[in-house]
Amino acid sequence: MDNEPDWQHYRSFLAVLEEGSLSAAARSLGLAQPTLGRHVELLEAALGTTLFTRSPTGLAATDAAEALRPFVQSMRATAQAIERHAHAVRHTVAGTVRLGVSEVIGIEVVPTILASFRQACPGVVVELVLSDRNQDLLQRDVDVAVRMVAPVQEALLARRIGAIELGLHAHPSYLERRGEPRQMHDLTSHDLVGFDQALPYIRRMSAGLPPWRREMFALRSDSNMAQLAAMRSGLGIGFCQVPLAAREPALVRVLPTMALPLECWVVMHGDLRGQGACKALFDALVKGLLAYLA
Repeated sequence: MDNEPDWQHYRSFLAVLEEGSLSAAARSLGLAQPTLGRHVELLEAALGTTLFTRSPTGLAATDAAEALRPFVQSMRATAQAIERHAHAVRHTVAGTVRLGVSEVIGIEVVPTILASFRQACPGVVVELVLSDRNQDLLQRDVDVAVRMVAPVQEALLARRIGAIELGLHAHPSYLERRGEPRQMHDLTSHDLVGFDQALPYIRRMSAGLPPWRREMFALRSDSNMAQLAAMRSGLGIGFCQVPLAAREPALVRVLPTMALPLECWVVMHGDLRGQGACKALFDALVKGLLAYLA
């Protein structure tokens, strides 16, 4: 055969064979009758044989057409099996999902969410990437991410969780030793824990608030987990997520009027919404983080 017919031509041929006329076959497939007739003509030309002859009752199948029937029926069964398998793959909650999360959320909040997710979806393996820098979802550095800034790429599927409040906290042992600050000016006589480099998101969050500068800090670190560990050890006063501190009896909030909003979003590439494992993890993160904020 010089021009090998595609599956659509065989599908149209089988419909005519089973329905007995072009009009009935066209209705069953949702095609225009001329289109279906063209498919049969192309198949006959490719095979070099006549498949139907006209009769008073419609189209009569030739011996060649009847000989082809079991083979084309097998092709249809195979095509249907492929479609069922593809549908199952799209909706099966199994596979590997790479999740990008900031340090504090990834260590302090997400593990509890993942524990419940694992029970509900035991077929999913999660690769957890901890970084306070945004991984590129468009380049598939990660599949799903929890971001602390609003996404700007239109290709991303995003759900805003809300603004996590950041407040100043300290360990009770530190407050017993040094006393509790009553006003902002009192912080000048306290040991403070803060950043080493003022990254863009820090500058955005702290805009409009009283100064919180690098030279003020007794401990400087760009690791938010290191800052949290220092606060828990009683080293000094620093910023902590209020919902996290509420679950942590060893931290006490001070100067509650000094607060910073930290945006929280769950995002993934829009092309992954049809993949069961990615969508299931996305939904679990949204539910778990909304509960965390509540």
